[in-house]
Amino acid sequence: MGTSEDQSARFVNSAAWSNGHHGSETESFGYQVREFVKGVMEMILSVNTEGENSIPLEKKLSIHPLSADRILLPDGRYIAYREEGVAADRARYSIIVPHNFLSSRLAGIPGLKASLLEEFGIRLLTYDLPGFGESDPHPSRNLESSALDMSFFASSVGVNDKFWVLGYSSGGLHAWAALKYIPDRLAGAAMFAPMVNPYDSMMTKGEMYGIWEKWTRKRKFMYFLARRFPRSLVYFYRRTFLSGKHGKIDKWLSLSLGKRDRALIEDPIYEEFWQRDVEESVRQGNAKPFLEEAVLQVSNWGFRLADLKLQKKQQGKGIVSLLKSFLSRGQDEYTGFLGPIHIWQGMDDRVVPPSMTDFVHRVLPGAAMHKLPYEGHFTYFYFCDECHRQIFTTLFGTPQGPLNIAVEVDPSPVEGDGEEQEEGTFCNATLN
Repeated sequence: MGTSEDQSARFVNSAAWSNGHHGSETESFGYQVREFVKGVMEMILSVNTEGENSIPLEKKLSIHPLSADRILLPDGRYIAYREEGVAADRARYSIIVPHNFLSSRLAGIPGLKASLLEEFGIRLLTYDLPGFGESDPHPSRNLESSALDMSFFASSVGVNDKFWVLGYSSGGLHAWAALKYIPDRLAGAAMFAPMVNPYDSMMTKGEMYGIWEKWTRKRKFMYFLARRFPRSLVYFYRRTFLSGKHGKIDKWLSLSLGKRDRALIEDPIYEEFWQRDVEESVRQGNAKPFLEEAVLQVSNWGFRLADLKLQKKQQGKGIVSLLKSFLSRGQDEYTGFLGPIHIWQGMDDRVVPPSMTDFVHRVLPGAAMHKLPYEGHFTYFYFCDECHRQIFTTLFGTPQGPLNIAVEVDPSPVEGDGEEQEEGTFCNATLN
């Protein structure tokens, strides 16, 4: 089996890389794929089955009672959400988090302490993407519809000012979409190992190689299927996270992990979090939303990452453009996203390799990059109190607590002044 496996894997890896870099989709290539895909699929599934047999899955997935708050969208769908931190009328900052693949509204920032949210005056809002958790599915969703859902959700839960969007891993796709389609609603973006399309034609050969070389053969094959034969993924999903049993994240998603990430996922605290989050993610038992997410990762987004770059708008030619320039009184107009973008990247991340954020930084040089030596994909974002404090300090500066909505009224107003004098004070939260 070793020889045929190596040959098949080399073919798939080479084909996937070539297709991504050059964007060519020839009939010859398609013919070769059809000849190999059945045999390679059988190889991948047999390896997966051997892993399952060697490590019996004793725990079954539990279906928990409905617990989410929900809002009704204009098209009649419901979005389920979870709220943490300070109340809406006391929030100094609002953060909205679209979750990543095989996750749910329960994830948010794993292990984040309520006391830290209070200290910074943050309202944290997470929601289930369509078809996940308790949210209704979308008949034909894309990244633009995802951004519009986010905007309507924010307004429906009382986020009247601009909010921050937080994208972690593949949840970054929905954060990128928000920067493109609803930029006027955003104060900024915080991204943690954000996923981009690994087939992006703007990548250099070195960037693409640096990404694909970090992935397992099975993961490369899954991306290949998502791009070429997406419906075939349903069979894989039914044998793993939709099987009704619990499993390891690295096995289910074919991840290669460094030492620190591997130690973290073995921790009982992580295990408990992972199991509950997966149970909520797959609540509806439908493969469609997962298939949609997989395809979004490797397909045309409807925009380019370069569209988000802040740059001066080029003036057109003709009398109309001349008049617009005159009326604007010489003020420069800009395109792209005007707010801050912060990106954190673990340098030992093998899920979203550093080469991927190197590409992002090349395309978006204005983004603030925070490189994290020795950190993996999970270790900085999950269950790290000091890390969470560093994140909020970077975004918001010195903590000032929630807004104090109490109004102090002077009982003895100045004579002739009919207006009451008001004084707003900040509430200092207790430190951890």
